[in-house]
Amino acid sequence: MKLFQIEEPEGGDADPDAAGAAVGIDASGAVVAVAMSLGGNAAILPDREGFERVLLAPSAAGSAIEWHELLEAARLRAERALARPVTHAVVVLAAADDAAVVARIVAAAEQAGLALLRITDMAALPAGAAPALAAAALAEELMPWPDPGPDLDTR
Repeated sequence: MKLFQIEEPEGGDADPDAAGAAVGIDASGAVVAVAMSLGGNAAILPDREGFERVLLAPSAAGSAIEWHELLEAARLRAERALARPVTHAVVVLAAADDAAVVARIVAAAEQAGLALLRITDMAALPAGAAPALAAAALAEELMPWPDPGPDLDTR
């Protein structure tokens, strides 16, 4: 009988404080769409089989609890689809001109584990662009780059 040993690949544990993925969340209509962009190629993220759920957008005057539940569900959808943490988002609203609404959504996002890179409205997006896809591309563009650390020679 021969015995063999299986070892984990070399490398340290993932940094729990490292930024996760950034997504675009279109809450400008009745049904919310979540998208991710990589290299400028954006795609809508569906729910994983068995976890299907229609995400309904609260009204602009919706409570902080409603916005928290929506943003948390959007983050979970993205994490299931991507199999990695999601920590940042761009949110598209029908109109983003009410400071109280924006403040409520920012607070709800924080509670849902998302740092908002921007809240924008339909008018600020490129004409004819699908809002979720445009938001995902913007999220990719605005996502902060990680600090490479002192070991990286940048000469």
